[in-house]
Amino acid sequence: MRSRHVMPFGAEVRPGEGVLFQLWAPKARRVELCLEDGTPLIPVRRDADGWARVLTDRAWSGTRYRYRLDGQLLVPDPASRFQPEDIHGPSEVIDPEAFGWGDDGWRGLPWEETVFYELHVGTFTPEGTFAAAQGRLDDLADLGITAVELMPVGDFPGRWNWGYDGVLPFAPDSRYGRPEDLKAFVQACHARGLAVFLDVVYNHFGPEGNYLGVYAPEFFNPRRRTPWGDAINFDGPGGEMVRAFFRENALFWLTEYHLDGLRLDAVHAIHDDSHVHILEEIARAVHAGPGATRRVHLVLENDGNEARYLGPDSTGRPLFAAQWNDDIHHALHILATNERDGYYADYPDPIAALARCLVEGFAYQGEHSAYRGRPRGEPSRDVPLTAFVSFLQNHDQIGNRAFGERLAVLAPPAVVRAVTALLLLAPSPPLLFMGQEWAATEPFLFFCDFGPDFAHRVIEGRRKEFARLGDRIPNPEEETTVRRSTLRWEALNDAAHREWREWTRELLALRKREVVSRLRGLDLVKARAARFGPHGLVVEWSLSQGSRLRLIANLGPAPVSPPSFPVRGRCVFASPSSCPGGSALDPWHVAFYVDDVAAGEASGIAAA
Repeated sequence: MRSRHVMPFGAEVRPGEGVLFQLWAPKARRVELCLEDGTPLIPVRRDADGWARVLTDRAWSGTRYRYRLDGQLLVPDPASRFQPEDIHGPSEVIDPEAFGWGDDGWRGLPWEETVFYELHVGTFTPEGTFAAAQGRLDDLADLGITAVELMPVGDFPGRWNWGYDGVLPFAPDSRYGRPEDLKAFVQACHARGLAVFLDVVYNHFGPEGNYLGVYAPEFFNPRRRTPWGDAINFDGPGGEMVRAFFRENALFWLTEYHLDGLRLDAVHAIHDDSHVHILEEIARAVHAGPGATRRVHLVLENDGNEARYLGPDSTGRPLFAAQWNDDIHHALHILATNERDGYYADYPDPIAALARCLVEGFAYQGEHSAYRGRPRGEPSRDVPLTAFVSFLQNHDQIGNRAFGERLAVLAPPAVVRAVTALLLLAPSPPLLFMGQEWAATEPFLFFCDFGPDFAHRVIEGRRKEFARLGDRIPNPEEETTVRRSTLRWEALNDAAHREWREWTRELLALRKREVVSRLRGLDLVKARAARFGPHGLVVEWSLSQGSRLRLIANLGPAPVSPPSFPVRGRCVFASPSSCPGGSALDPWHVAFYVDDVAAGEASGIAAA
């Protein structure tokens, strides 16, 4: 099987004709195609709308090229499929149909089966490549992971980066491998029953190597800002072409690379007052395109907690399958670490916030956020709980800390096990960050490799952000920072780490057997919660065919008396207990019960 996504821009191989080059450059007066084989420059005609197009038989798959603008500036193709010499170098013509796919039978992952594993390709293995990551897929499949989520791979400046500073969003970064290496990785995932999601950034371009402002300033709206620079212009003059660029990017990854889904980064930083928001436009295009013949899922990161994107549209289909739920992370993190600075200050009663997350999705559903100084969120009680991705750790929550500490370093093992069991056995789809399964202790630090014009700004900005810590902040530009952040697979030679991984594997097997089977065919999970003692919580979820899943937990440092009402059902998981006869619940005790009873039977749990 061969796959190609035809786009209105970029370089398209046309068998028997050559290559069609297309560039939107409304501000450039003159455009020339520069082939890197030393042949003469090829003049490119521009139409009244700013399109420069030329079909030439002097180029073919593998040809390296750039555009020369107004006789001076050489720039890569903004829709380049590959940059073998990084963002400032020439683009390479790629024939996507040169790769022969063998995953014809793969039709995607049922959403209720999703267990995410977020990884950064450059630090997931010492080699930091797609091929090396592919060599670890058996470990993930054996663990019980069902969906690999890659941090952004679009071409970024320098040798290392988290990926959120990318400037060429159609080109997998050459540090990780060639396009065919990423395709081989995806195909290998599918062969093991693993879906593949990619984190994409549609709210800004990175600061280095972004030439669009020179010849297509319509891409940006300088009247609006994001924390990372000028906002993308989705609703002003020229915005139609900008919308097409990002819409086609989503379709490109899903079609040409057979990806199963996308995670759209920080969509709260996307400004669009159009009648149809760009998020809705992308979702509709995906559902009408690759999503019409196989399961394709879109996931949001949205600090605004806008539940409307998670509900059904006019066709009855949700625009987006889910959103990362920061609220549940914050509540669990406070309970585990007692940290209360920054945005954690918005959760003075973490048990109450946790209960609301487990029952209704978001903790903030329109209430005033003191940290943000404004109301935050929309009502989510009518959104399925499967639309909220839960996590204890991810790249942001670890890497945005000054020293990148993981939870296993910040909290005692019993505490981490308790919140991990809650994460993996509650109905919402869980996410693990690479190495979390064996309680990895190496940090995940912020790192980048900008040129001299930007490197000092990043270093100074990081030091200013954590000024109270003095000169101890790791330098994000140093190679040692990346090496410290690289996952140490040899840790599994240690018995304690092996045992932790096996424990995680058993929990995921339990989730598949006892929880996932009761989520199939379920549109809305009805739930209720009750508190007991200072840190006690009981939650009951009504699942498919009249079954119930119940949680009883003591998420505090002291024993508590159990709730006054009985918790019915078959116990499928319980933390070790030292209290005889159930007279009290140990600190950090978590237990789950399954009860296949008639839906109308009373449980005795009153709403919290």
